[in-house]
Amino acid sequence: MPVRKYRRDQSEVSCCLKYVIFGFNVMFWLLGLGILAVGIWAWTEKDIFNNLSRLTNIALDPAFILIIIGTVTFIIGFTGCVGALRENTCLLAAYAIFLAILLLLEMTAGILGFIFKDWIKSQATGGFQAFIIHYREDPDQQNLIDWIQEDWLQCCGIEGPKDWDKNNYFNCSSKDVGSREACGVPFSCCKRKPNEIIKNKQCGYDVRKPGYPGERSIYERGCLRAGEEWVETNLVPVAGVAVGVAVLQILGICFAQNLRADIFAQKAKWH
Repeated sequence: MPVRKYRRDQSEVSCCLKYVIFGFNVMFWLLGLGILAVGIWAWTEKDIFNNLSRLTNIALDPAFILIIIGTVTFIIGFTGCVGALRENTCLLAAYAIFLAILLLLEMTAGILGFIFKDWIKSQATGGFQAFIIHYREDPDQQNLIDWIQEDWLQCCGIEGPKDWDKNNYFNCSSKDVGSREACGVPFSCCKRKPNEIIKNKQCGYDVRKPGYPGERSIYERGCLRAGEEWVETNLVPVAGVAVGVAVLQILGICFAQNLRADIFAQKAKWH
């Protein structure tokens, strides 16, 4: 009895849809791998793996946050990329579920953030206060707070420069134990002078001492208020980015489901 040979008909599965999902997610796969590698490298530099006691507050550790973001991005990119390339319906289903959960979490966070603004404000205040207290203990947190104060918001402290009294090095009483930074602020609180190429790292010394000579060339505005003003000023762009990300996630879910439907239709035709 002759054996019939069935030639696979490629027209049932949309090649365009398949490779759009593949190409889009291979970028996310590589991006997630890169972010994950940076986070692990940062932990290695701080010797966290050999001394877990260094983790004072893991939720506020920038390296840990990078590891979480990199892992999530890597997993989503992997399931979408391999699922589309191999026409694997299980991986495509997992990809759609991951995107749906992520979208749901983002929407929930946005709604809760709008409803519980005061709670978010108090959490941000507590987090920034922890950054100030551990400023000299964690280089990642130090770099992050310097970037916030100097480059992003041009601010100093939570409510103002006096908040740096919470740090043992900058507390005014620390002069008794020989701290040169006593009654001062980090250099990131200093306003950049015109035509200044290399910033003076000692520009914040003694600026909070009573009777400090000359005009204080530091930011007087606290970062909490500066952050609120930044959000109010950039509300439309921020909302636009959020909507754009949500639309991309919805498209990813729809594309994955359409590709799965095409694959199931093709398998049904074979049988």
